[in-house]
Amino acid sequence: MSRIANAPVVLPKGVEATVSASGITIKGSKGNLNLVLHSAVAIKQDGDTLKVSAKDGSRNAVAMAGTTRSLVNNMVAGVSEGFQKKLELRGVGYRAKAQGKSINLTVGYSHPINYKLPEGVTAETPSQTEIVISGADKQKVGQAAAEIRKFRPPEPYKGKGIRYSDEHVYRKEAKKK
Repeated sequence: MSRIANAPVVLPKGVEATVSASGITIKGSKGNLNLVLHSAVAIKQDGDTLKVSAKDGSRNAVAMAGTTRSLVNNMVAGVSEGFQKKLELRGVGYRAKAQGKSINLTVGYSHPINYKLPEGVTAETPSQTEIVISGADKQKVGQAAAEIRKFRPPEPYKGKGIRYSDEHVYRKEAKKK
């Protein structure tokens, strides 16, 4: 069984935590994040550390305590440093352009695709074939990147499509005669 919940979450300088009976709020330079606590989990604040514990010894409560500790740690990292996902577009004529709260994609369809970014997520396009998605909430950043990738996932024969910058696409050999 994992013992991840036993490790305390340390709050860096400039990050404040407010613990209530029903949830926790983390405030930092990159924004504010809220989390509703599970009924089997308790959080105690001691100075600049947060300690997550299970209210009883049941298997479900211990599992939820570990999950909650990871979520709180990601919230602290998000409001202090932020999260990023980088996407690459590979293919002839594939390009992207960030326009305010949306991304305009040209990825081989007969029409351009306009993807509206969720609240709290921003996107940059350093070049026409790169997209950098950033924000304080790790889940929203990852979900936005996954939804953009879903428009044209990389295919195994030519490698065309939208991929994560650190993703390796296994190439297949073409059909033999």
